[in-house]
Amino acid sequence: MSLTDEGLAMRISERVDNAVRAMAELAAGDGNAMKAELISRGQGISLKYLLDIFRDLKRAELVRSKRGPSGGFVLSRAAAEISLADIFRAVDGPLADVHDESLRGLEYPAPAEALPLVWMAIRGSLRLVLETVSLADLVAGDLPDDVAGLAAAYRQTTEDRYGGSSSTVRPKT
Repeated sequence: MSLTDEGLAMRISERVDNAVRAMAELAAGDGNAMKAELISRGQGISLKYLLDIFRDLKRAELVRSKRGPSGGFVLSRAAAEISLADIFRAVDGPLADVHDESLRGLEYPAPAEALPLVWMAIRGSLRLVLETVSLADLVAGDLPDDVAGLAAAYRQTTEDRYGGSSSTVRPKT
């Protein structure tokens, strides 16, 4: 999925999108094991691809697998304790990389010397959203106020620029 606005692009990989959707299915399952086949069909994700994603999520200790006829996948901890950032990092690595460089030591000569600060602000914005939204928030459709506010501002700007409307986001109460 690529979110584009005036030539600026924020890329969220298909892998992250699918991982979050699969984890939301598990969170909605109230602790019951869910078969990958059921999640695959329900979310329209290739079973082979989903199983590969689940391997990464298992390695990150976000899911556990249960064997047997009533087996499947379950969350390793409560949905309220798993942030979207946890999922993102498990399947895609750091939230925002600049050509695989750490932002702490990134330096550019003038006139681009302030650019690392811009990259830091982008990473900080991603953290603000992805670290504060839990799977429980997502499944309930009850997002933190600051995240819902950012989404509303984005929606309004997009509507003003291009017309049309999109879905509503409820702030967390």
